Amino acid sequence: MPLSIIVPALNEAQGIAATLEALAPLRTRGCEVIVVDGGSSDDTVALATSRADKVLNTEAGRARQMNAGAAAATHEILCFLHADTRLPEGADCLIRDGLSRSRRSWGRFDVSISGRHPMLPVIAAMMNWRSRLTGIATGDQAIFVTRSLFEAAGGYADMPLMEDIALCTQLKRYGAPLCLNHRVITSGRRWEQRGVWRTIVLMWRLRYAYWRGADPAVLAQRYARR
Repeated sequence: MPLSIIVPALNEAQGIAATLEALAPLRTRGCEVIVVDGGSSDDTVALATSRADKVLNTEAGRARQMNAGAAAATHEILCFLHADTRLPEGADCLIRDGLSRSRRSWGRFDVSISGRHPMLPVIAAMMNWRSRLTGIATGDQAIFVTRSLFEAAGGYADMPLMEDIALCTQLKRYGAPLCLNHRVITSGRRWEQRGVWRTIVLMWRLRYAYWRGADPAVLAQRYARR
């Protein structure tokens, strides 16, 4: 059973070509790649057009973009992949076989973070440990889910931040995730550009505030000001 791989993008010209070219072997096995652009002002759309099966345009907002991609997808298994993240080799087989063997309907990969800072492997290990403990994944971990469960859970909530946590919370009501220990590789640019320790502290504060009931729109403003 092939996948529909949905890639939300916004001004990702620097790396979108490499991300999509890495998915070419999956496309040859029947997977489809859908890029959903949120209004890029660079060459993201032009670079994606020849490297994806579909390129959609919608309003900016990762949740909106991923919902639009899911609506346009033709396969039963959906995989949501950030534009700066690479799937492991044979990801389609890993997902399909893992879901079939475990009889689960959604899951995620472990993650590695590329970059030079010595804290990045520690951050990745903490993300993987936290995800296994809580059953909550981040978008960096390439969340995958059957279409029927995604629709039953209501898709991504239209919120500017924490949309991945909100979705996982809903999906958990239907069953635990499949936690694949194969690793996706995501870019460490946001940590390195804005300061690793500063970003760690900010993200923990935002997650705690969200858990306490803070408005995601307010949290998104705090995130943007970092």
